[in-house]
Amino acid sequence: MKVHKEGRGLLTVLFFILLVLNAGIIILAPFGDILKGIIGGVSLIIFLFFLQFFRNPARKIELNEKQILAPADGKVVVIETTTEDEYFRGKERIQVSIFMSPTNVHVNRNPVTGLIKYFKYHPGKYLVAWHPKSSTENERTTVVYQIHKNVEILIRQIAGAAARRIKWYINEGDSVIQGREFGFIKFGSRVDLFLPLDADVKVEMGQVTRGGQTVIAELK
Repeated sequence: MKVHKEGRGLLTVLFFILLVLNAGIIILAPFGDILKGIIGGVSLIIFLFFLQFFRNPARKIELNEKQILAPADGKVVVIETTTEDEYFRGKERIQVSIFMSPTNVHVNRNPVTGLIKYFKYHPGKYLVAWHPKSSTENERTTVVYQIHKNVEILIRQIAGAAARRIKWYINEGDSVIQGREFGFIKFGSRVDLFLPLDADVKVEMGQVTRGGQTVIAELK
């Protein structure tokens, strides 16, 4: 299993902290072997939890210029027609939101191939990711992809109550490829997609998505 670069430093530090802690307990603490074993087991569970969070599995990506792929692993929690004010200035779009729990892969992938037309980082609050105001008040980024026929797709990384770190590896003006990694959000979080009104949505509420593989919608 490949470990994401965002977690390597943290996992190394955590490993040595737990190693020293358990070595000290084994050598110095007046505990019985059973209690020492329990502490060691808990330490292992803690390390494995963080290890699985930073996993970065290989994904086979099938490029398709008419399809919008899932930017993240998670569960679809919103499918609705709404207005988007930051970039589209109140115009209606189809919003599809994916909630990422702490057990999901937290790599974010480009949903389409195209040009990064707009990018902006917004500092903000840390409301729970499913809160209605999280998309406008939480720490977040806004990315707009321009693709064929000048169609524009907006994606928003949103930090949650536990997600205090949004990372991105793109800049305005970059050309990007569908399915390639563009960012990472640490711990529970959410990703919003804003699609053209004529997009044919292919997912349902509650559906589990796989970043770079699940087809969110098709363009006409």
